[in-house]
Amino acid sequence: MKYMGSKRWMLQNGLGDLIAREVRRVPRFVDLFAGSAAVSAHVAMKYEVPVTAYDLQDFSAVLARAVLTRDSKMNADVLWTGWLTRAKDLRRSFHAPSALKITWDVVHRHREFCAEHPWIMTKSYGGHYFSALQAVWLDALRQSLPEHEPERSVALAAMVCGASQCAAAPGHTAQPFQPTRTAKRFLVDAWHKDIVEYCRRALIIIAGQYAKVLGSAEVLDANEAAGLVNEGDLVFIDPPYSGVHYSRFYHVLETLARGSCSEVSGTGRYPVTDERPRSKYSLQSESSNALSGLFQLVAAKGAKAIVTFPQRKCSNGLSGEVVVKLAEGHFQVEKHWVASKFSTLGGNNDHRDARSLTRELILVLRPR
Repeated sequence: MKYMGSKRWMLQNGLGDLIAREVRRVPRFVDLFAGSAAVSAHVAMKYEVPVTAYDLQDFSAVLARAVLTRDSKMNADVLWTGWLTRAKDLRRSFHAPSALKITWDVVHRHREFCAEHPWIMTKSYGGHYFSALQAVWLDALRQSLPEHEPERSVALAAMVCGASQCAAAPGHTAQPFQPTRTAKRFLVDAWHKDIVEYCRRALIIIAGQYAKVLGSAEVLDANEAAGLVNEGDLVFIDPPYSGVHYSRFYHVLETLARGSCSEVSGTGRYPVTDERPRSKYSLQSESSNALSGLFQLVAAKGAKAIVTFPQRKCSNGLSGEVVVKLAEGHFQVEKHWVASKFSTLGGNNDHRDARSLTRELILVLRPR
């Protein structure tokens, strides 16, 4: 999926090698900020160690659970055939407006259709992040999910990935594209994607991924989860670097994962604040104390850790230098720097690329 803090690039550029070195003979690998579950899945699929993944957001737990809680390959064709058949039966009840030619009038027709729709994804995000047809399909597939695990988690994870790839938004879901002169081509490209096919492709990939040793995934605050760490665990710590809560960028996927949300509002189609997870790590006034407290908890448990963070000063007030100082208060610290990519939150006026090259700090922390 599209995720602004994904570690897929770093796993191929130093992080993967350090994990391979440190994961030997540890009783468990614990990911405290699972995000897109890239690191959790990488470790679970590659090493004979149980993985426990935590994150504040449900969609993250869905992605992690789809891999960590299975130890064998799943037959994607069989799962997809039954699932799609059920979804088609629901989908036939509604005839969404066409999106062949997109203008402001067409967009308004999609929004009017979706606003009166009884299904949550269509009513909340249709005509905005998705065409009316795409949104109806998402709801039909969501309501037709397999009843039993692990098939249900795998199918839902495929939907999260498919929706992420098709959303009419710049690398996240903070705000949808509008049919303006500059953004219209991006909206057209997104609304013309076959969202059913994207879900099917994601299902095939995820069904082939599984853990060597069964693990688990839960929705839980990182500092609370740190209290559940055991002696000897290898803990992966990749805290947020944005001064904006991540729930602002992924509320659409969160609704899909949960299957419900309150009335949405604003250009970004946000649910009420109480339904959006908030992290101390995204507050300049609290991020440093939160990370220091987390380091203290992990150190007290006698666990070792791997920490990643951008070298530059970030909008949440943390920087590579600050992270190093906080870690040195509790651990023996080994430092590494690697090339990485960070999200520009969809690009800006200076350069359109959604990701930019940067240097990333990797720390290996050992108990004193």
